[in-house]
Amino acid sequence: MPAMPTPSRAAAPRTLAILGATGSIGGSTLDVVARHPDRFRVGVLAAHRNSEKLAALCARFRPELAILADASMEQDLRRRLRSQGVDCQVQSGMPAIAEAAGGDACDTVVAAIVGAAGLDSTLAAARAGKRLLLANKESVVMAGALLMQALREGGGELIPVDSEHNAIFQCLPGGRPALDKAGVRRLLLTASGGPFRGRSRASLRDITPDQACAHPNWDMGRKISVDSATLMNKGLEVIEAHYLFGAPADAIDVVVHAQSLVHSLVEYADGSMLAQLGHPDMRTALAHALAWPERIDAGVPALDLASVGQLDFEAPDTDTFRCLALAYQVLREGGDAGTVLNAANEMAVAAFLAGTLPFLGIADVIEQVLEELPPQAVVDIPTLVERDLMARDTARRCIRLRC
Repeated sequence: MPAMPTPSRAAAPRTLAILGATGSIGGSTLDVVARHPDRFRVGVLAAHRNSEKLAALCARFRPELAILADASMEQDLRRRLRSQGVDCQVQSGMPAIAEAAGGDACDTVVAAIVGAAGLDSTLAAARAGKRLLLANKESVVMAGALLMQALREGGGELIPVDSEHNAIFQCLPGGRPALDKAGVRRLLLTASGGPFRGRSRASLRDITPDQACAHPNWDMGRKISVDSATLMNKGLEVIEAHYLFGAPADAIDVVVHAQSLVHSLVEYADGSMLAQLGHPDMRTALAHALAWPERIDAGVPALDLASVGQLDFEAPDTDTFRCLALAYQVLREGGDAGTVLNAANEMAVAAFLAGTLPFLGIADVIEQVLEELPPQAVVDIPTLVERDLMARDTARRCIRLRC
């Protein structure tokens, strides 16, 4: 198990590297940070290619270092910063982001880069012993065992900020104990069911990207919104929970909870069940992770249970939403099946968003790639990267043959 966060408040403000600063998680993090300037300062802001938005954030939060993954936008960022009188270092490229995550300009890393692209920087933060606020579930799905090893060797601390895993963290004694010794029977991840909850498989044949991205409760990016619509997001979270909390597949369940007010639950051997509730607002989980073990204002209103009236739960429909069943299959198979699953899903979702693959084809492509690339033992990161590329090539071929 990785080192547990030590419950002591630092004398100096925490210095943050926010990776994925222009995305929804980055924006929510900075909203919390702005409410507590005495507790937090921004050392590094990194984004993909949105130089205009990143420059505006730099003008407001004054980091030491700003990084764009897309090197072609570096000069545009420099120009914008000069015009606004902002004096900070500017770098570009994914290696620069990984170096910053493990460097001296931060002691806390918010890992919110979407997809496999976030793996190197997440591992760099873990190896460097940082407090890692993990929002990049794909890093765990691809390389969970290697990430846990890096945390142990680096002596860092990991606090999940996905709302479901953060809820489990809050409901476990000490955050991340040995579950068998803590008397834990089950972890229950809640799922909103996405925009198509209750729909039949036949009714999903002509779904458009805009329909799939119209989540009823959460404001998210397009890729994760599609994952929510297919229930793959929940499947990835099941795999993530296995690595983060050491729970076997049979001890991780999913329950659909359309209101998205109960974020997850832990069931104990004595029949007790603890749940974490709150509005569907990522600032709650981020504020908890930033200030742990203390509690600070997140800017989120109190939950009025009387006005809510009732909380509804139902079992997920894995026949219609097959991606969740595929994720459980991958977890039970082990090895590098998570890497193959994640790569195939990223390619299939991108094709759906581009209009070249139907919504129901996402699960079909993933299943075919998993069949063609049976799991192998996890050896090291270069091997996983090679398998990731192989899975992407296989997915491209599967998509092309369907068109």
